[in-house]
Amino acid sequence: MNISVYGAGAWGIALSLLLNENGHTVTLRSSSPALASELNKTRVNPRLGGVTIPADIHISGDIAEKTNAQLAVIATASTALKETAEQMQKVLPSDCIIVCGTKGIEPDGYMLFSELLRNIFGDKRGISVLSGPAHAEEVARGLPTACVAASRDKDIAETVQDIFMNDYYRVYTSDDIIGVELGGALKNVIALCAGICDGLGFGDNTTAMLATRGLAEIAHLVIALGGRRETVAGLAGLGDLIVTCTSKHSRNRRAGAFIGQGLSAGDAMKEVGAAVEGYYAAKAARILSERAGINMPICSEAYSVLYDGKNPRAAIRELMTRTRRSETEASFMT
Repeated sequence: MNISVYGAGAWGIALSLLLNENGHTVTLRSSSPALASELNKTRVNPRLGGVTIPADIHISGDIAEKTNAQLAVIATASTALKETAEQMQKVLPSDCIIVCGTKGIEPDGYMLFSELLRNIFGDKRGISVLSGPAHAEEVARGLPTACVAASRDKDIAETVQDIFMNDYYRVYTSDDIIGVELGGALKNVIALCAGICDGLGFGDNTTAMLATRGLAEIAHLVIALGGRRETVAGLAGLGDLIVTCTSKHSRNRRAGAFIGQGLSAGDAMKEVGAAVEGYYAAKAARILSERAGINMPICSEAYSVLYDGKNPRAAIRELMTRTRRSETEASFMT
């Protein structure tokens, strides 16, 4: 199968390596001709630990180039997804399947990315999202990983499953796009908070508390917007939350640690030097929870720290001194 992967960062490269190994003809496309040129020369990305891009993966610096791709994968930063998709719509064949490997929420109208892609490509286009606990650094090295391919169309989800799955990358299917996308986007907010607590010198107890109660908040919003609670307990929810809150590879956790150590949110993002998706997702969580009329205290405090400059210790104190309640009250487990 001819496949184009849009986005030549670590995640786009990791997925290109996977698809190439599965026997597909892969073109890796970057919006930066300079980056494409550099990758063509070096065939490596420093973030991927020296993994080499095979010579038979074509690297292009032109995302507006006409293509005969049968499947197109979006692996850009969330802030670049809309512009990239609009360019893709002009050059992809009408029967090309779209796979969104980018996690996040559209920052203007706060739509799920699957909704945004349907608006751009039309309802008749096969669209799937791919999400779960998958760091590019580990997928590129062929370490065992499992993800979820979600689509409103069962046949599309199963097609994507067949294309991506191999002996180290296991893919499950789902029709709960809402749950899969919100889980993938909002876990970044909780991971930022976990990083802040690391930076403040707190311990494992605090991380476990944030992860557990953060998962409950994500579930409240998923259910309020029409998703299912079992999705939140799966790979795209709990699984992705665990890896992002605890891993050395997590940019969100690292950015949070810088904030906990005293840097401003802006300076923390610069220090990380790459997209920190939880920063944008915190604003989306605030808007969507207000629309749905539900309370998400951890995400709300994250927004205050990131956008209003609130002292992180004050935010933690407010979370810890909230009104007493039952753990199962309004829980995703009930």
